[in-house]
Amino acid sequence: MRVLVTGHQGYLGTVMVPVLRARGHEVTGLDIGWFADCVLGDAPQDPPGLAVDLREVRAEHLAGFDAVIHLAALSNDPLGALAPRITHDINHHASVRLARLAKDAGVRRFLYASTCSVYGAAGDGLVAESAPLRPLTPYAQSKVRVEDDLVALADGDFSPVFLRNATAFGFSPRLRADIVLNNLVGHAVLDGVVKVLSDGTPWRPLVHAEDIARAFARCLDAPVEAIHCRAYNIGAEVNNLTVADIAHAVAEVVPGAEVLITGESGADPRSYRVDFSAARRELGFEALWSVADGAAELATEYCARGLTAADFTGRFVRLARLRALGEQGEIDAELRRVAPATAAPAATSTETAATTSAELSDSVTPEPKAQAPATSTTPSRADSASLSSGAGGIESARAGGDPIGVGG
Repeated sequence: MRVLVTGHQGYLGTVMVPVLRARGHEVTGLDIGWFADCVLGDAPQDPPGLAVDLREVRAEHLAGFDAVIHLAALSNDPLGALAPRITHDINHHASVRLARLAKDAGVRRFLYASTCSVYGAAGDGLVAESAPLRPLTPYAQSKVRVEDDLVALADGDFSPVFLRNATAFGFSPRLRADIVLNNLVGHAVLDGVVKVLSDGTPWRPLVHAEDIARAFARCLDAPVEAIHCRAYNIGAEVNNLTVADIAHAVAEVVPGAEVLITGESGADPRSYRVDFSAARRELGFEALWSVADGAAELATEYCARGLTAADFTGRFVRLARLRALGEQGEIDAELRRVAPATAAPAATSTETAATTSAELSDSVTPEPKAQAPATSTTPSRADSASLSSGAGGIESARAGGDPIGVGG
């Protein structure tokens, strides 16, 4: 199958491309390259592709593909909260435009990387795909809106499917340090302290990047009629953990590391435990990685590949990376390239959001307060004013201090 992967030079895309190729798919990438050189260790082997901003995709870029896997998005909650208009423009408008162009180009399958964070404040009970959606951040709200708009586009010739990924973890050559497990392991290795700034009580569902890649591959293999317009939670119930549980799991695999739960950032309203049975039942998908195994993998890779404190707090943090690109004059206030992207034998676009990640208010620095939940039972379910108003660009994000995190 000919597959276009947007965001292939991001955290998830770098893991997913080899999985798809190993299954015999012909993969092309599309990525703007913001994070292409954010590599720990040996550079990955990228597929051929297109250096294109997601907002500037044209119909000819999509011609001849059997499927699109759409990972590309702004996946950073603080940036989303401080610059909601840009988050809306990239994550919602550009994603729906991509889907329309794909449909017009005759692409049959459209696999969309959504997030379990669409459930927002769901309490202690397990939430299945039919649960009310309560997105609390612009990032999560944008995911809900894309799901809704893709349902409206669906017909006999265009079949979307929505993979609501749990918070991603695990090693990728294009590392992210601003997702909860990756971050806590990094602090344990570098500082010897697993520091949690929240009270540690919120529930988080987690899933390894490799398991996410395998779930997307399963959807490519499934009969299109069987998964048409279906949403699937991607993860495993055993990896529904509190933030405190995650911290203690890290301390168990990093010798000498101690857990410090300060509670200084207060309670976080985002808390949800997720039911993943539909993907097991309908896709035959089973997540293989536990949080403990992922923590051990990360600790080993960080040590073997020489992770430094400067990189851990710099180029492997998405907001810090975007700030650096702005300060270097490579992107403008709208997060657009100022100069043409460097040619590469691979593709580029806004990075994989679907990292569906965790908030670093749990582990690093406080982020903007989440909005109150907007309870809803159908996907068209977020207040549009909250996304179209507010800060206008990267300068606004800079003005907000140094909160780093992601929505998952």
